Amino acid sequence: MGMVVVISLPLILFCLLLGFGCYFLGRARGRQDVRTNAQIYGVPAPPPGAANPFPSPPPSHSKPNISSNV
Repeated sequence: MGMVVVISLPLILFCLLLGFGCYFLGRARGRQDVRTNAQIYGVPAPPPGAANPFPSPPPSHSKPNISSNV
């Protein structure tokens, strides 16, 4: 035997209206957010008070040039 599932027409219309409302309100809010808070891609700025966030590498150990002493 099969089961009968009853879905009312007002529930279907309410779900469609709710879906369209959320879509249009979300799209408008997203466009407003892009205009007011533009995203900036790149290296972040160092925090205030940080003199050099990246320490310099240690000096390389190389042999002196002996041919210049000849």
